[in-house]
Amino acid sequence: MQRSLLALAACLALIQPAQAQTVLGGSVFTVQELVGVGRLAANLRDEHGETFGSISGLWADAASWTRVGNTYTGNFLAAPDRGYNIAGTIDYVPRLNTLQMSFTPAAAAASGLPQNQIALTLAGSTRLYETLAGGGTQFFTGLDPVPGGVATGGARPALGGLPELPQAFNGRLALDAEGVVVLADGSRLVSDEYGPSIYRFAADGRFIGALEVAPSVRPLRNGVTDYSSNNPGAGQPSPLPANPSAGRANNQGFEGLTVSPDGRTLFVGLQSAARQDMNLASAAATRDHTRVFTYDIGNPGDIRLTGEYVVQLPKFVQNGATLVAAQSELLALSSTQLLMLPRDSNGRLVGTQTSLLRQVQVVDLESATNVLGAAYESQVAPGGVLNPAIQPAARTLLLDINNRSQLNRFGLTNGLQDNFENLSEKWEGLALLPALDPDRPDDWFLFIANDNDFATTAGFQAGAAYNDGKDLDTMFLAYRVTISAVPEPGSAGLIALGGAVLLGVARRRRVMAMRSAA
Repeated sequence: MQRSLLALAACLALIQPAQAQTVLGGSVFTVQELVGVGRLAANLRDEHGETFGSISGLWADAASWTRVGNTYTGNFLAAPDRGYNIAGTIDYVPRLNTLQMSFTPAAAAASGLPQNQIALTLAGSTRLYETLAGGGTQFFTGLDPVPGGVATGGARPALGGLPELPQAFNGRLALDAEGVVVLADGSRLVSDEYGPSIYRFAADGRFIGALEVAPSVRPLRNGVTDYSSNNPGAGQPSPLPANPSAGRANNQGFEGLTVSPDGRTLFVGLQSAARQDMNLASAAATRDHTRVFTYDIGNPGDIRLTGEYVVQLPKFVQNGATLVAAQSELLALSSTQLLMLPRDSNGRLVGTQTSLLRQVQVVDLESATNVLGAAYESQVAPGGVLNPAIQPAARTLLLDINNRSQLNRFGLTNGLQDNFENLSEKWEGLALLPALDPDRPDDWFLFIANDNDFATTAGFQAGAAYNDGKDLDTMFLAYRVTISAVPEPGSAGLIALGGAVLLGVARRRRVMAMRSAA
């Protein structure tokens, strides 16, 4: 009996996680620890001589991921956003950057670590363009679309199988890239905040199409679709009114884009609620009912919109005011389950500098209401209150990026502290790659990357030098996580029984010890 109990105790010890577990939708998630940090210098320039655009969207090339000893190598595709735009948008050419990574995880529980476990190299930069009907090519632009929509040249009308698309004053298609994925045929999909739109490009950057987008998120001003985000380029007009009356809010378009592991489902999500789904008198506190859309991409030649779901974003309190964290990236784990990266607007030299919410959460759409085509699709949360007929997605916390004990091991922190480096504001990239560990087949590395907003004191874009007044490096963090199925009811019962047996043994030992002492 004693040997059986000892064996059972050993088995239970093996299944107990090093960190607290998260359980959702039939999966168990365990965050082990932060195991790596890496940087690219803020003043890095790409092959076109322009300041590197950091990470607004991230896609991992799983086919390139290999392990030799304790070192991993692989490639990523990264989408920067619309270019340096502190004083209005510029004619920056949107592009996709290829990053090569060499990663050697830090030893478990180590401290006093350098920030060099992740070595990154900018290997290439592909600018995005379209071919013109009369011959020649034309680049896309990061410039804000002209206010007024089609009538003023701020949009191209739907034509030739393409939906209506936002356009800048120079006649170029406007793109504020925030997400990127690669489809089975090698084409790239890029999500955009302006439309919001989803563009499709060949591997060489050539525009080959755009996906249908639900009318519920198209921005409306003065009764027409108006794609301006109120960030005009030099000499260009601002929209009136400044904010849309319905559809995506300014700078809150399609922020997350991801494909399910089986390659059949595309997910894209608004950064926060559509304007008609918030209380406009208190928008900052009621923009929490955002929307996530699904597309069937099983046939890349016939991609179809299939779903529209409500995902409630987390809230936090700052200086006595209730605020909503913005959804900054999505990463699909299955055909119904996602990771989501919500964050506030605080970080190094921004806001309070101490972030109050910077997390990775698990989202499950399995039991959520598909509002696509429903009577209430156009407005799911009147006045910011969710329609009771709608079941939102389930969600739960996976990890807290602001965990100081983990950050401090690498000389990082959240908030001002002498001799420590505060994290920047915007974290917008997620990628998940296997640990390739035969002893732990359910272990993965979760990479989280920031968007540095092109902040450097030695910048150059669109033919002009600039000085942002600060240098923010591009950064990657790597966490080791375990993702496994919830044990079968029989297994769970056995574990519970084993725990009860062990507890009973411990109690008997205490009683016997007390009797001996007496």
